[in-house]
Amino acid sequence: MNKEFFEALALMEKEKGIPAEFIAEKISTAIVTAVKKDYGGDDIVFCDIDCDKGTFAVYVRKTVVEELENDFSQILLADAKKVDKKAEIGGTVDITLNTKDFGRIAAQTAKHVIRQGIRDVEHSQALKEFQSKHQELVSAVVERIDPRTGNATISMGHSEAVLPKSEQVEGEVLSEGDRIKVYIVDVRETEKGPRVMISRTHPGLVKRLFEMEVPEIYDGTVEVKAVSREAGSRTKLAVWSKDADVDPVGACIGPKGTRVNKIVEELGGEKLDIVKYSEDPVLFISEALSPAKVVNVEVDPEGAKVCRAIVPDSQLSLAIGNKGQNARLAAKLTGWKIDIRPESDTYSE
Repeated sequence: MNKEFFEALALMEKEKGIPAEFIAEKISTAIVTAVKKDYGGDDIVFCDIDCDKGTFAVYVRKTVVEELENDFSQILLADAKKVDKKAEIGGTVDITLNTKDFGRIAAQTAKHVIRQGIRDVEHSQALKEFQSKHQELVSAVVERIDPRTGNATISMGHSEAVLPKSEQVEGEVLSEGDRIKVYIVDVRETEKGPRVMISRTHPGLVKRLFEMEVPEIYDGTVEVKAVSREAGSRTKLAVWSKDADVDPVGACIGPKGTRVNKIVEELGGEKLDIVKYSEDPVLFISEALSPAKVVNVEVDPEGAKVCRAIVPDSQLSLAIGNKGQNARLAAKLTGWKIDIRPESDTYSE
């Protein structure tokens, strides 16, 4: 029985990634909880499971007495000597129990507590795994798609999570077996286990992709200052270099566009605008409205983050973008409310 028991523990450790010692501890607690009900509820039942030695023993510790007052916790000297010849009045003896003696109810209770214990350990392991990857990019496999909601269940290592339809890129079709990258937005502990919020649309996903692809970002020479994104369509990225000799935009684009092209491919063709960050709002706003050329930026003198950007008449539609997208992303990137005006308007004022 012991051999089969420890083989089962080893198999669970391999399949679920839970250390055998953790499972053994939960099983030990479950057995003690179940068996001690048969012994008046007293704390006299013990369970020793040694994974290294492969030993498993359940026993009841009784006090040796001259006169029996409690059948559960006491034993007469004559009976005690049958267990241990050195038994003495006032001492204790450990009586090993056969698992068949546990009784049906005790066995069912043990099974329930064991299952719950294993679930608790699984939840704890999953929580630690997710917390270690908080706000990180992880590779995952699509396990199944809910045909009604479109939500995708994905697996990451030993854990599963749900990628809601609202966090999937518009127009992207996921299928079972697909390998995708997801961004872990948040991790929370709930009564039902860890709840992880994952996304394919979060701006952080693009930022992490650039960190993976651009060595200068990874080593800290180039810094991503801001990201604004409309997933599946367009993203704007503001970058800055602490080394005057390193062009942050050029570093992100890479030789002949190799770096940025890999990221565009990963994002399914999403357009990327990489602009140079500046502490000067006039310069930053001008860059953010790229690819449009900006003639001038007039900042609100009262200090509110409101400005007017003047562009050549021929560049007006480019500055605003399709359905206002370029202007909208530039505003998100800079944190400024931008009023875009054609150059001809300034002449008529």
